[in-house]
Amino acid sequence: MEIILYNQVGEKHGKLEVSKKLFGVVPNNDLIWQVVTSQTANRRHVLAHTKSRAEVAGGGRKPWRQKGTGRARHGSIRSPIWVGGGVAHGPTKEAIFEKTIPRAQARKALAGTISARYAEGKLLAVDLLPSTFGKTKDASKLITALAEKITGYKKGGRILVVLGNNDDQMIIRALANLKWTDTVRAQELQALTVLAYPFMIATADAVRIMNEMVTK
Repeated sequence: MEIILYNQVGEKHGKLEVSKKLFGVVPNNDLIWQVVTSQTANRRHVLAHTKSRAEVAGGGRKPWRQKGTGRARHGSIRSPIWVGGGVAHGPTKEAIFEKTIPRAQARKALAGTISARYAEGKLLAVDLLPSTFGKTKDASKLITALAEKITGYKKGGRILVVLGNNDDQMIIRALANLKWTDTVRAQELQALTVLAYPFMIATADAVRIMNEMVTK
């Protein structure tokens, strides 16, 4: 199949041959949910941590002798039932939330999300994004002009810019200061990233890379 290719000013520049496995896929919502869930879990940073009785300082000495005091026997003041003691069954930084997903399934989910964006008219393919010498102002005008060609786009809408290996690195620097845009290399694109942004702009080189990824 073919998709329309635009130039830098948003005019139709030609057509780009792509596989139906990338832009003509019927999204499998169940598969996308599984893949996105695993990708979300893999990005999770474990911060919550409580100390067990082994990690709390002190408590090396038995509080009182075993028998003869009339009180309940205790071995350490760092027991979870003591104030200031360790926490039983609390969250720890050793928790593992990572999930594995087959690469083929991840690619199918990615193709499904990209196809959905394209079917909605919210994905624009451009031949090339020129170097703006790192100037955010120029890059903002360029992306806004292109985004106006996307169905339903309103100024300030979140846009994901997908770049290929041959695209200028300076465009990443130029867009870094814009809160409503983000850039990603095509080979690093995930279904979770596509779903996080309602609009997409991809260069021709990026489309070729994505096409190779899903047709392997």
